[in-house]
Amino acid sequence: MISKKKEKEIVIALREKGFSYREILKKTAVAKSTLSLWLRSVELSKRQKQRITQKRIAAGLRGAEAQKNKRQNITREIKEKAKAEIADISIDKKHLWLMGTMLYWAEGKKEKENCPASMVRFSNSDPFMIKLFRKWLIDVCKVSLHDIKYELYIHENSLNNLTIVKKYWSDFLGEGLDRFPTVYFKKNKIKTNRKRIGREYYGLLAIGVRKSTFLNRKIMGWIEGINEKFCRVD
Repeated sequence: MISKKKEKEIVIALREKGFSYREILKKTAVAKSTLSLWLRSVELSKRQKQRITQKRIAAGLRGAEAQKNKRQNITREIKEKAKAEIADISIDKKHLWLMGTMLYWAEGKKEKENCPASMVRFSNSDPFMIKLFRKWLIDVCKVSLHDIKYELYIHENSLNNLTIVKKYWSDFLGEGLDRFPTVYFKKNKIKTNRKRIGREYYGLLAIGVRKSTFLNRKIMGWIEGINEKFCRVD
């Protein structure tokens, strides 16, 4: 059995080599309180302190990565179960009608007293939402694909990526590049909270319907009907 004196010498020697408390505890059977007592007078060089700091940072990063992986696995499991629930639901025309109407209620252009004759217009940066709304226009509202037009809004610092942005929307929606002739450039702010920037930024797409004032009013009637049926306070 190793003596306390010898054990202390080993501990001090490890510390002088730049080992952290955690590393020393793994190599010896010394209690942490004893370790602190023995090593409080041991001075470390700048390089040794840097090594210990780097080890702590690396350990912290590993812990953060482990938490991230755990969170991602839990999220993936929840989403897979939710997708399985959707797979058992039959999306008929009535469901599609309700989904599109609610989308327009949230993000669509409404006719106002001081701005009559407003066309149907819906805008979003989510390509899946745009695609679903277009399906709603065609399948539920019986809008011809020819009467649908697109307007693209991007920040002015994305001017050099305009071809890439247009191709992104063109490929996703299955539309020709010539279907995106109108582009508006937004002024850039020095500070922005946008997460998707650079090549990951594809702007906002507005989808409109030509000569659709009456359709806009009809949609607003649907929305008012939903309000009266489900949102009225008795």
